Amino acid sequence: MNLDIKALTEIDWNEIELENMGDWPIAVKALCCAFVAALVLYFSYSLLVSDEIASYHSAVAKETELRKTYKEKYAIASNLELYRQQMVEMEDKFSQLLKRLPTSNETPGLLDDLSYVGTTSGLTFLKIGWLPEVEKEFYTELPIKIEVVGTYHEFGEFVGKVAQLPRIVSLHDFTIQTLGDGELTFSVVAKTYRYEGGAKK
Repeated sequence: MNLDIKALTEIDWNEIELENMGDWPIAVKALCCAFVAALVLYFSYSLLVSDEIASYHSAVAKETELRKTYKEKYAIASNLELYRQQMVEMEDKFSQLLKRLPTSNETPGLLDDLSYVGTTSGLTFLKIGWLPEVEKEFYTELPIKIEVVGTYHEFGEFVGKVAQLPRIVSLHDFTIQTLGDGELTFSVVAKTYRYEGGAKK
């Protein structure tokens, strides 16, 4: 059905009556059919198709997310045995490190150990004693203030022997002063640690 634009301009719209649609000009009938078809298409899309399209896009996005999650979990699952082995190794190393930390009963003996290491290195002790404990989240620092007199060589030997102690001891805050005749005053803070994980659970 071809719509004649010229025929539309020649129509007397006052003569068009809804009760007499059968006598409408062909151009008017075509125009009405096109309008009704457009309305049907519009409402069909709005009521039926648009929700389905939104649901489709939502399903596609969900599928993409699930695929990504699956790949991540598959990568973890495929390396699960390796992770378990690494966990066992880490727990073993952690256990060994914990054994090197002094217990409450052993901390007094550390002063004796440090005194012995210092004197056998040729140092003369001016001061050695505990400083206030410093609590951290999982452990407690046990600092020891040490002041000794000796030479660079003797102090280097002392540091080397401290590193060989069976318990973990680290040295911090070095200060050195010259006394003359090649002798020096060394001041240092030795720190050992006590694990608090079991006590704070």
